[in-house]
Amino acid sequence: MNEWMDAEGHVERAHKLFEDGRWAEAEGALREAIAINPYRAEWHFNLGLTLEAAGRYEDAVRAFTDCHQLQEDDPQVPPIIGVNLLRAGKPQDAIGWLERAEKLAPNEASSFVHRIEAYTRLGDHEQAEVMFYLAQQCDPKNPDAYALLADSLLSRGMHEKAVWCLREAANLDPGMPGVHARLGEAYAATGRHERARQLYLRELRNNPGDVETLLDLGCLLMQMHRVPEAGEKFRRVLELESDNPDAHFYLADLADRQGYSDAAIEQYDVVLRLDADFGAARRRAAILRLRRGAAGDDAAAKELIDQELEDYAHAPERFTPGDMAELGRLLLDADEPVHAKRVLQRLSETTPEDPSAVHLYAAALFESGDRAGGIEVCRRVLKLNPKHVAAMHNLAIANVQEGQWAKARYWASQALLVEPDDAALRHLRLKLRLHTIAELVMWITRPILRVFSRRRRNPSPSSTV
Repeated sequence: MNEWMDAEGHVERAHKLFEDGRWAEAEGALREAIAINPYRAEWHFNLGLTLEAAGRYEDAVRAFTDCHQLQEDDPQVPPIIGVNLLRAGKPQDAIGWLERAEKLAPNEASSFVHRIEAYTRLGDHEQAEVMFYLAQQCDPKNPDAYALLADSLLSRGMHEKAVWCLREAANLDPGMPGVHARLGEAYAATGRHERARQLYLRELRNNPGDVETLLDLGCLLMQMHRVPEAGEKFRRVLELESDNPDAHFYLADLADRQGYSDAAIEQYDVVLRLDADFGAARRRAAILRLRRGAAGDDAAAKELIDQELEDYAHAPERFTPGDMAELGRLLLDADEPVHAKRVLQRLSETTPEDPSAVHLYAAALFESGDRAGGIEVCRRVLKLNPKHVAAMHNLAIANVQEGQWAKARYWASQALLVEPDDAALRHLRLKLRLHTIAELVMWITRPILRVFSRRRRNPSPSSTV
């Protein structure tokens, strides 16, 4: 009997510790109670809530699952397991638990609402929309359903529809956390930067310490070329979180844009001390060191490039198309065309409809000595964009190297029709014209040279007496 009373005492202490935000101590007290009596479903549930509050979502899932096994008919447990699986980055597993939640409470909208998020993360946007309409049948004024559908629409580039959904969410729940910031993101994506700025500021009036909104507003101000204001927002983040790597990264980017490469390199080094796996900071720091070329820069850049290549080899799927393009350019600048070719081939396969991405692969092929492959890929680029000047320029140069002067002249003239003031193209045109003149001179003088050569071989008899 004393053990049972001790267990109840541990649970009461855990409640007080939870209210004080002392998650680790609350967890310890609950585990002591569960060790004495593991058959109380509500104690496992409370442990799950404590672990969830501490941000330990996978551990929370295990605790909630133990609760569910003891009380399978409790309708509140499956949806909370699904939510924590979503937070733990496991949307596919979340769907199974949310389907169980639907069976236990078919008229509740929450199981459908959270499946909008799960299917969006999996890229199954058609099912995300189905879940939205099912949620509306249960609760036509559910603001979360509109907000989560907006995420699906934004990921597909359907910005105007996303704006409409977020406006509906904001009308239904003006106090929804982050709704004005997300609406600002949607407006920014449509190019309405001033409206987006106002919405970010509105969000910050409600929550001045919202670091994510401050960062997003800073990035928007950079797009608007309001550099001093952008820097102010990033420094404000550092006042709130001095070790925030994103804020240091954006300050480094600002310094680079303003031409302060030394300051930018120092900031990127700070980012990498805070987060050694910050790939974008590694790439930018390597680019700047190669460009600066001071003592030790080449070796430092090589080390950064090697680290980035190692990360790419282990998990290429973690690299976005933008990451791969930046890494490919860095490798070309570092005279590593073989590695660049591998990275940029994957980029061209990932985004086969993007002429700029495909052209980067062509550049890597040319740099690695595969002229035929480069020519073939440049032709693919021109099928995607018939006015792609860089592809035409490269084709002209490749044909010069192949001795195909007529084809070279054709591609140079086509490129100049698009960019008549391009200095490199005008220089190439001059070179081609000089070659044409040389060919003409050779064609005119060839018969004279043949006669002269014949006379030297067969001199005529002397006419002197």
